Amino acid sequence: MTNELSRQARLTIRIDGYALAFSAVAPQTEQGVVYSPYTVKSTMSIAANLRQALKEADLPNDGEWKRAHVMLGTPVMLVPTEEFQREQASLLYQHTITGMEGHTVISNVIPPLNAVAVYSIHKDLRTVIEDHFEDVKYNHLCIPVWNNLHRRSFTGQRRKLYGYFHGRQLEVFAFQQNRFRFFNSYQVPRMKDAVYFLMYVWKQLGMDQLKDELHLVGTIAYRDELLTELHQYVQNAFVINPTAEFNRAPITQVKDMPYDLMAFYLKS
Repeated sequence: MTNELSRQARLTIRIDGYALAFSAVAPQTEQGVVYSPYTVKSTMSIAANLRQALKEADLPNDGEWKRAHVMLGTPVMLVPTEEFQREQASLLYQHTITGMEGHTVISNVIPPLNAVAVYSIHKDLRTVIEDHFEDVKYNHLCIPVWNNLHRRSFTGQRRKLYGYFHGRQLEVFAFQQNRFRFFNSYQVPRMKDAVYFLMYVWKQLGMDQLKDELHLVGTIAYRDELLTELHQYVQNAFVINPTAEFNRAPITQVKDMPYDLMAFYLKS
């Protein structure tokens, strides 16, 4: 990548728990995007890992990056747009989601869903990022997933429940017209945890086991076992294939690229 292009473009930094990866638009490649995961050291904070990665990883040093787009996977709270008050967001977030001391609260408006995503970034991590880049944009990594699957929800007549897996996290959500009908986040280290939470929400929403649909997406370590178990309770349970979902877009062939990054770059 030329220095001139890197000065104009944004380096995307995806931070999800202790997973760290860099990516960028690369028109000269077959896929149109380069993706480079970074192996973090568990003995160091994520801020220290990023500081080291910015010095030694290939992609951050392939040019003169001045601008960055940071995608974060920290716990997120959704607020209806008409009820959102920026001056109250930090206090509301800290009361709703505990254990986030030392974090700065960030918010993104999601116009298609009439909601505001409120989440956070550790102050040390934010300092590393903003000391290194002149221009930084922040987004929650679920936003492109929500936008993509919201559009998908209008196909067909059946109600749909969605589950997005990333790391050991499962985001469960459903839409009703242009709003969230339901959203919650769960830790799912085991397959049975995922089944329990999905079926709990399914029952809570009064969904029909023969008519309605359950769509799963993301990195699912126990995919086949999960589907087998779910089919005992829900007839129409599926795992979304990114290649089919994004009409065989070349980016879907990038090895190990998360679904949220595909949706982000394709804006679909």
